Amino acid sequence: MIYKGLAFLFILIIPNLSYSQCAMCRAVVEQGGEEVAEGINSGIVYLMAFPYILVATAFYLFYRNWKKSNLQ
Repeated sequence: MIYKGLAFLFILIIPNLSYSQCAMCRAVVEQGGEEVAEGINSGIVYLMAFPYILVATAFYLFYRNWKKSNLQ
């Protein structure tokens, strides 16, 4: 029961913490125009894509090797 309560608490708290920005990023976006904000957003998406690609590749290789070992 306590684990469910802690999980519920974390689910409520984590989204509020994830909306924050570092002070430097916020200052740059506020001083720059729309182009700067779009550039920072593009950089974030670029940095976010690589972990997903790595995990997908690892999962594919694991699945392929697992399927080969089951056929033999």
